[in-house]
Amino acid sequence: MTDLDLTLYQDPLTIQQVLHGARTIAIVGLSNNELRASYFVGYYLKRHGFRVIPVNPRETEILGETCYASLLDVPVPVDVVNVFRAPDALPGIARDAVAIRAGALWCQFGVINAEGTRIAEEAGLRVIKDRCIKIEHARYVGRMHWLGFNTQRITSVRSGLQ
Repeated sequence: MTDLDLTLYQDPLTIQQVLHGARTIAIVGLSNNELRASYFVGYYLKRHGFRVIPVNPRETEILGETCYASLLDVPVPVDVVNVFRAPDALPGIARDAVAIRAGALWCQFGVINAEGTRIAEEAGLRVIKDRCIKIEHARYVGRMHWLGFNTQRITSVRSGLQ
């Protein structure tokens, strides 16, 4: 997959629409290890008002929430399926996301699989690839405080001040 192809799945307007329309996010591959990126993302999303549903067959509870073995076991509607799994797992996850009628499939950094993308798109899901949902939420909601600033804009353009 080329960089040009990836940009189709990183459209700022689509990202903002998915984030603003979401209330329930199922995180496939959410870890109970506080040092893992998935845990930090789940914690962040929960703190910012999202309902986080952990999906991990090795756990029973993560972040104080009941953990499900698969998306098919989740008993409530899911707006976004956020994926922290190896790319080869994506086609099966996409099929499950379609089966539960999720609104979007969000693939974290490096989770790129053409078949998984095709499955989700053909069923009408919005697909975002190779982006972190936590970073994009922080970018578009203006909560870049974790970097020590809140400019509400990320740019490489210098301000002209020396």
